[in-house]
Amino acid sequence: MIYYIADCHFFHGALNDRMDKRGFESVEAMNDYMLTKWNNKVTNADTVVILGDLSLGKVDETNELIHKLKGKLCLITGNHDKYIKSADFDASRFEWIEDYKEITDSQKKVICSHYPIPFYDGQYRLRHNGDPKTYMLYGHVHETRDEVLMKKIIEMIRTTPYNPIGSTHESFIPCNMINCFCKRSDYTPLTLTEWIKLNKAIEENSDYGK
Repeated sequence: MIYYIADCHFFHGALNDRMDKRGFESVEAMNDYMLTKWNNKVTNADTVVILGDLSLGKVDETNELIHKLKGKLCLITGNHDKYIKSADFDASRFEWIEDYKEITDSQKKVICSHYPIPFYDGQYRLRHNGDPKTYMLYGHVHETRDEVLMKKIIEMIRTTPYNPIGSTHESFIPCNMINCFCKRSDYTPLTLTEWIKLNKAIEENSDYGK
């Protein structure tokens, strides 16, 4: 099984009071909760693609953390993943570490980036029934004003008409982007199918793009 998650920010206690307002009583409580949610879902046979900003801890703290996390770890580097530059960082714990990665999951192409990419490779590719062949998974923006703007951009794209190649019927530009912000999933890594379902529920229960 392949799971995805973004912006855990282990050891970043300030997010309990600011920006995310996670509300944990301490950074230790936050770390313990996220570790438990992770390991209750993931087995060591699973793969977890971390879409950036895993840890703001020191390199020794982060090394200890990654050996507690279950699964085959893969990292898309985020702007806060400073520990990877340390000579003491245990990079061997990861299957790969990349700034950007395209993978195949459940016969779908998955674009993995810490930063949202509104115009991504394979965006226009659809199956005969209209289902997307490609998804763009991102992090970085949490639930900030940047995510509000991203929602507006996504809605603008989705409501822009175009004529698909080989078709005589006008359609609208596909845009299948999912913010895999950890707080959205209660700090639990999710499969692509689970993120698609959760993202649909979020869109249906909010003024998306408004």
